[in-house]
Amino acid sequence: MNIHAKKHQLIEWITNISDAYLIEKLIEIAEKTDCLNEISNAEIESIQRGLKDIKENRILDHSDVREKYEKYI
Repeated sequence: MNIHAKKHQLIEWITNISDAYLIEKLIEIAEKTDCLNEISNAEIESIQRGLKDIKENRILDHSDVREKYEKYI
């Protein structure tokens, strides 16, 4: 099933919802998703670099970072 068919299926499902609580939850999800469109390109690139670091195991434990920078705090 391609993305357009999935969207159509989702629209049909939403139009048949009668549960007010579920509709409110879907609206909350939509509003949270909308704020993701406000992220700058620099922020997106930074997130992508961080995810790449995680995949390549270039990470430090919190305790290691704290120990390294404790003298500056």
